[in-house]
Amino acid sequence: QVQPVESGGGLVQAGGSLRLSCAASGSILSANAMGWYRQAPGKQRELVAAITIGGRISYADSVKGRFTLSRDNAKNTMYLQMISLKPEDTGVYYCYVDMPRIWGQGTQVTVSS
Repeated sequence: QVQPVESGGGLVQAGGSLRLSCAASGSILSANAMGWYRQAPGKQRELVAAITIGGRISYADSVKGRFTLSRDNAKNTMYLQMISLKPEDTGVYYCYVDMPRIWGQGTQVTVSS
């Protein structure tokens, strides 16, 4: 079973940047999709960005133009580049791999105002 592991979270000031990584323990070539969710305190988990097996990428409206999802099949790793971060981006970010769906443990992102 492929197990994804997130890294790259941390504390950053508003306007700053972070790059999250989601490294899978095995090949992700056969994954139907991969993506990122986030969960803010007291709120439901929400989809941030996703990529299909065909390479189609979609973003939540709240992050369009600021977040960029990419995938390196050779490294079995997916990335989420985040720029112009806002306090409302704060939360635990989880990656998933659809093989069927397997979740990572999450990484905390905190954006201070």
